[in-house]
Amino acid sequence: MECFAASILVVVTVAALAAITHVWLESKSYVFEAQDIVAITEKAVSRGYGHKETFQEVEQELRARYGGRILPNPEWLFINCGGWMGGMYILHSSLTEYVLFFGTAIGSSGHSGRYWANISDTVIEGEYTRWPEGTTDAIKFETGDTIYHVPGEVAAVHWSPKTWMVEYGRGFVPSTLVFALADTLFSTTDFVNLYKIIKVYTIGIMHEFSNNIFGV
Repeated sequence: MECFAASILVVVTVAALAAITHVWLESKSYVFEAQDIVAITEKAVSRGYGHKETFQEVEQELRARYGGRILPNPEWLFINCGGWMGGMYILHSSLTEYVLFFGTAIGSSGHSGRYWANISDTVIEGEYTRWPEGTTDAIKFETGDTIYHVPGEVAAVHWSPKTWMVEYGRGFVPSTLVFALADTLFSTTDFVNLYKIIKVYTIGIMHEFSNNIFGV
């Protein structure tokens, strides 16, 4: 009986915390809007540059528009999740939002992950294919297309070689870290890269805290 009671207490506590977090996410204000990130990216893509020049223009526009909300010294980092491997360049990270560049030079496939977040990806080069859960058809996205992932959604995903995109996420970002770090922790055991990812995310949270509290 004591074990059963303890289990019920854990379930009730988790449910209560989830409900509180949901209310907080629904009521708080956000720095970015998905449609703004998409519009900035689409404008850069329309110029017909390569992915490096497009990324540079998007970053410049984000810095001009959002100032100190963008991290000062981003760097490309490897990330392994759900069996796939890619590179990411984190421009902003907080408890509830992130903006990053993502892609792969050689292609990759795997599990999308199931997140407590809304995520949008705008393809600036290459092809991205999704096979949504519960279907028998895959959907292909190409340069200029935007893909929206809603909370709880999951899919098999594939990036062709030289596919690059701009991604914005909004939700309870820490809930995505278990998936984001699991392959690195238990498969690749690249603890140097694990440290780099955690370091950048922590710096992002501290950077955003400074903006919210001190306006710097």
